[in-house]
Amino acid sequence: MDYGEVVYEVDDGIATVTLNRPHRLNAITGTMSRELQDAMLAAGEDKSVRAIILTGAGRGFCAGADMELLQSIQGSGPRPDGESDREFQPRRVDARAREDFRRQYSYFPSIGKPILAAINGPVAGLGFVLSLYCDLRLASTTARMGAIFSRRGLVAEHGISWLLPRLIGMANAADLLFSGRMIDAEEALAMGLVSRVVPPDKLLAEAGDRAREIATLASPRSVAVMKKQIYDAQFETLAEALDTADREMLESFESEDFKEGVAHFVEKRPPKFSGK
Repeated sequence: MDYGEVVYEVDDGIATVTLNRPHRLNAITGTMSRELQDAMLAAGEDKSVRAIILTGAGRGFCAGADMELLQSIQGSGPRPDGESDREFQPRRVDARAREDFRRQYSYFPSIGKPILAAINGPVAGLGFVLSLYCDLRLASTTARMGAIFSRRGLVAEHGISWLLPRLIGMANAADLLFSGRMIDAEEALAMGLVSRVVPPDKLLAEAGDRAREIATLASPRSVAVMKKQIYDAQFETLAEALDTADREMLESFESEDFKEGVAHFVEKRPPKFSGK
């Protein structure tokens, strides 16, 4: 697909979405935000795609909102890059998803495919928000990350006051949010903010391996259902989560992927899941 500020590529069942303003450390503009939404939802709709990798071009993942965009908020001047509301409009989030996951930047959980962030360098502010909404985060040893909002006179944006404590606990979330400090990859790993730290030249290969493992060995139907269960369960009681699991399990028994899951195990061959 042809975008101006993101790159969208699909190879062997893996969609890679790259934030592509390396000269500005991939700082987010309104154009990038809209293109990103369209690309992510396109990957979600593409039946050939079974996993998604989000990364940044150049030496960083994303420095946050472009400062020109922040400055435009302070006054009534023209929007940066000549943007207007009549420009490119991205495809819409699935209306069947929870309303919580149909908002700006919180739509990643509505996409029924695993999303892996390959954090290749600095990530801060709004870029940090994007990384948190990914399902898994891998970081290079050169990565540095932080919620710098308090140092800009801002607050915890786009629902991360709800999300961040669920990922790393209340104390760690308060530490990062209140101080606005940047942490390195090793501290992020210790907090549980990222699941793996690898050398920069191996990051995309490692993310590709993790994505390919899911794409080739796991039922896409199972992954989509489980992703929905994980995020919806944050709003449910245990009893409600159990009821959902019981209902989904009965439906799984009737699926083609369940039949294939048993067959490939018994026949000792690689699976050929259809996602149905």
